Parts: sequence; C-alpha cells; structure tokens
Amino acid sequence: MSAFLIGLCSALCVLGGGLLGMGLQRVMQQHHLSKEMQDLVKLSAVTIATLTALVLGLLVSSAKSAFDNVNTGIVQGGAKIIFLDRALARYGPETGEAREELKKSVAVGLESIWPSEKTGGSVMTSFEKDNGMEVVQDKLSKISPTTPAQGLWLNQARQLASDLGQTRWMLIEESHAQLPTPLLVILIFWLTLLFVSFGLFAPRSRMAIIVLAAGAGAISAAIFLVFELTSPFDGMIKVSSAPMRSAYEHLGK
Repeated sequence: MSAFLIGLCSALCVLGGGLLGMGLQRVMQQHHLSKEMQDLVKLSAVTIATLTALVLGLLVSSAKSAFDNVNTGIVQGGAKIIFLDRALARYGPETGEAREELKKSVAVGLESIWPSEKTGGSVMTSFEKDNGMEVVQDKLSKISPTTPAQGLWLNQARQLASDLGQTRWMLIEESHAQLPTPLLVILIFWLTLLFVSFGLFAPRSRMAIIVLAAGAGAISAAIFLVFELTSPFDGMIKVSSAPMRSAYEHLGK
C-alpha cells in the first residue's frame, strides 16, 4: 500500500473516531458528561496524546535519519565513481573497457532509479538485477600492472569498485526497510481513541467537525511523511539524482 493510501486511511480512521465521540453524546446519560467525567477523560487523553506524540516523533526522526543515510550514500557513491574513473584513466589505456563498463553501469542505475518515464512497480527491481559494477570488478581483476605506479592506481581502483558494490547493496537493503504493521495499527488505534475523547465533549456543529478534520489531516500527514521517507526512491519525496548525474557527466573525460 502506498504512503498516500496509508495516510488517507489513517485520516479517515482518526476522523471517524472524532465523529463517533460526537455521536456518543446522543446516547450517553447526563451524569456521564459531568465535570468529574470530563476531567477523567481529559487526563486519559493527555496520557494517550503523550504516548502518541513520543512514538510519532521517534518514527519521523528515524525515517528522516534513514532518508539522510541513503542521500549520503548517493553523494559518496557519486564521488567514488568519479575517483574510480580518474584512477583508471591514470593507469593507462588498458582500462578502457573497464571505464566504458563503469559509464554504462552508472547510466543504467540512473535510468533504473530515476527513470524519465514512470513505468510502474518498484524502481529498485531493475537496479537489483543490474550487475554492471560486478562486471567492472571482473575486468579489473584481469588487468596486470607492469609498473609500481600502475599497481598503486589499480589497487585503488579495485578498492573503490568494491566500496561501490557494497554501497549499491546498502541502498537496496535500505529501500526495503518498512515500518512494522503492528506498530502502525497501534498508533492509529491510539489516535482514534484520542479523537473519540475530543468528540465526546465537542459541540455538535459544522465548525467542530472541520476542526476535527483538520487535526486528523495534520496527524495523518505525519504518518504519510514517515512512509514517504522510508521509501527514498519511490513516491513524492525522493532522494536527488543530482550527485549521480554530475558523476556521469565527468566519466570518460
């Protein structure tokens, strides 16, 4: 399920809780709406609100950290690709095939993760199947240096290629990280209970419904943000392709 649908479902559930609370006013007896009962409900609401704010805040922070890690991996990967190409260029013309394969691999990765036209499905599927960096490593393993300088550049190139391969799989695994479903269900349940308590003592008016809807929308936007940030290559909020496109423009020069 997409982040938008999850956010929409959570908004409907939370708003439904507020409307349920307003509806319960019609069937509850008057002593159930006394001052003492209002104080008890407010105390429970404060407890639930504190727990919800704590959990939701931690989720947003964790999702943002994961998004930043992926973005940092993209930036570092772009820099290593440029350095790898420069190291191969300094080695000599014997690395021409490896440089061409590196440029091809970067082009395939760009089109896989940031396609010019959205074709549907996960953008990481074709990226996982691409083995261009492994081909580069295979070509580098077949090269035999003849001078100490060539040996130095070749060792650096092999290390950079290995680091890029590791970064690639790190990005793939990061993209598969998902928020546990039970945690999401519990969070929405808490929010629904909280809005039920709001609706119990809210005036039955159009303005009250609008206020409850605005609150439900704001909270659901935070849930939407969490799911968007945990999918850095899909959805509306995506990591920038600028570092990799910049690296691609420097290849072969």
